[in-house]
Amino acid sequence: MTAPVPDTRVLLADDHALIRESFRALLAAEPGLRPVGEAGTGAEAVRLARRHQPDVVLMDVRMPDLDGIEATRRICADPETASVRVLILTTFDLDEYVYAALRAGASGFLVKDSTAAELVTAIRVVAAGDALLAPRITRRLIAAFVRQGPSAGLASAALRSLTEREREVLALIARGLSNTEISENLYVTLGTVKTHVGRLLSKLNARDRAQLVINAYEAGVVTPGS
Repeated sequence: MTAPVPDTRVLLADDHALIRESFRALLAAEPGLRPVGEAGTGAEAVRLARRHQPDVVLMDVRMPDLDGIEATRRICADPETASVRVLILTTFDLDEYVYAALRAGASGFLVKDSTAAELVTAIRVVAAGDALLAPRITRRLIAAFVRQGPSAGLASAALRSLTEREREVLALIARGLSNTEISENLYVTLGTVKTHVGRLLSKLNARDRAQLVINAYEAGVVTPGS
């Protein structure tokens, strides 16, 4: 007999009680998703992430006591909560804080006017270990906040370890292509693409695809508008 698949455990972090209640009701009614706690501040989100060990934290950006960026950084950097994924929720689709949160280790973000179906899908994507890179937001956001130029440290160190094909795959990831689209673009198998992605994650010490996108832009592998 096949063992049942455990529910995806979700921690809700938002300073508005009404929003937390709405999210809790939505998730409680969705098969396979289970809210396990609510935090009204970033500091409380960090504490509850340690206590409950959720699969995903829905993290608001602007909160009292400790903002969502620093809370994300602490959760992702703490060995006790390193496996916890953070999904950023923001009111503004070009909020500079979101870029900082991705750098801090967040696995993706959504704007708060997303539909219930989009939110549920986002949680499942992030819980599965992938990154949520909403094309209409992410590419514009990165383009807006990496114009200062590539990071010399990353360009001179980690990039030298990449093969030419790995650099091609990294560039396509940064442009928002899925593994299937990369496979079709490079005329290689899906399994080969997954192997390249795994090696990129390892060589660049990246948490997920969101971090690969950040690395690609900061290292100058791709540039805004290219």
